[in-house]
Amino acid sequence: MPNFISENQIEQAILQKLQRFGFELLNCYTADAEDPNDGSRRTDKRDVIFADRLKEAAVRLNSTVPETAIDEALAQLVDKRQAMSPIAANREIDGLIRDGIPVEFENADGKKEQVRIRVIDFNHPEANRFLAVSQLWIKGELYYRRPDILLYANGIPLVFIELKNSNIKLKSAFDDNLLNYQKDIPQLFLTNAFCILFNAIDTKVGSFTAGWEYFFNWLRVEEEKEKVDREKIKREGTSLEYAAAGLCAPEKLLDFNENFIIYYLETQKIIAMNHQFMGVNNAYKVFQNRKGRQGKLGVFWHTQGSGKSFSMIFYVRKIFRKLPGNFTFVVITDREDLDGQIYRNFLNTGTVQKHDAAQPKNSDEMRRFLGQNKRIVFTLIQKFRYEKGKDYP
Repeated sequence: MPNFISENQIEQAILQKLQRFGFELLNCYTADAEDPNDGSRRTDKRDVIFADRLKEAAVRLNSTVPETAIDEALAQLVDKRQAMSPIAANREIDGLIRDGIPVEFENADGKKEQVRIRVIDFNHPEANRFLAVSQLWIKGELYYRRPDILLYANGIPLVFIELKNSNIKLKSAFDDNLLNYQKDIPQLFLTNAFCILFNAIDTKVGSFTAGWEYFFNWLRVEEEKEKVDREKIKREGTSLEYAAAGLCAPEKLLDFNENFIIYYLETQKIIAMNHQFMGVNNAYKVFQNRKGRQGKLGVFWHTQGSGKSFSMIFYVRKIFRKLPGNFTFVVITDREDLDGQIYRNFLNTGTVQKHDAAQPKNSDEMRRFLGQNKRIVFTLIQKFRYEKGKDYP
């Protein structure tokens, strides 16, 4: 166990690392929670989105769109959504951030034009501006709260980081901080992608909707084969450095936000774990080079209970989103219950619509579906049977 490490020491160390990644640093601490001169340039301490930074980015990223249309789009994004559940609001805003905010305006020819206003450029990380904000007072209905560190992209808070000193159990960051902040300043989590909890010994990552048991470690940065010395990491108190480098470096942060967050109906927000993020990205790179490999994509191996179906979903979603082409994925299992479970997971996360997916009843129907440009076919391996002595089509 490391010698005593204070929250302030931890905070300064992680801020320096974030600065090396390309984050601008902004310390917003004021002795008086109501003091407006905290450097955030907010006009209302209930606000968590930095409106001036958001507007600057939106104008820059949508240079051909009139400013009035941009203002209309941003009003959609910053709406408080008080009538919605937290997860429904988070899901809606997540879609606007990822896919752009739909807006209509009259162009120079007097014709109506429909566009989507981008607030983050996911294809060019360098086109965005990243900010690490420490000690920002946020006003709730009853109380002010002050998160340790918030990570912003173009004025939008995407990551919540709560720090504890080395003498405090990490679970207290969840019980005493994260849960209370969700209750007292719920507006902070409308745009949240994920949360990081750290106490100088251990680090946990999870979505703001997850229970403590679903928070997980993040100990590999670049490669699945990296050797992890857990005892050394615990002894030296460096686990947050791995999570920061593996998740918060701008390119990784945007990739995670764009391709590794899914919603199961409106009841669960699911984010990729360390092995899923790395494994899917490795498989994605292989897919990009499929011609050079004669179409042989290899094996993505999982242990039991490690989230195979969600890895498939992250993989398929990223390919559909990022790469041009008319692809069909065939998901093959050997049990009907597993086939049904995976199909429901794809359907309930919005990865595929019923009319785009197929569950063939028999071998003949499966072969027919494979010739129909279905996006995804779910089938049992025994349905590949064919009459003995005939060449399989």
